[in-house]
Amino acid sequence: MEKRDWKRWFCAAGIRALKTVAQTALGFITVGMAMNEVDWKNVASVAVVAGIYSLITSLAGLPELEEGDLDE
Repeated sequence: MEKRDWKRWFCAAGIRALKTVAQTALGFITVGMAMNEVDWKNVASVAVVAGIYSLITSLAGLPELEEGDLDE
């Protein structure tokens, strides 16, 4: 059974999830919309769910880490 370097995996998956959260939040903020018109709770909620989804899909594999990089 192979051992994984979970610290490296969490670092790579975390960076990917943070990028996903930022991209999702930016997608929800409409260009030209006044800041007081943005539903910030909705933006935050959807962005966090996207980040969690990103972490879950990272369990299937991360292209940032080559297959042999997780082996000890």
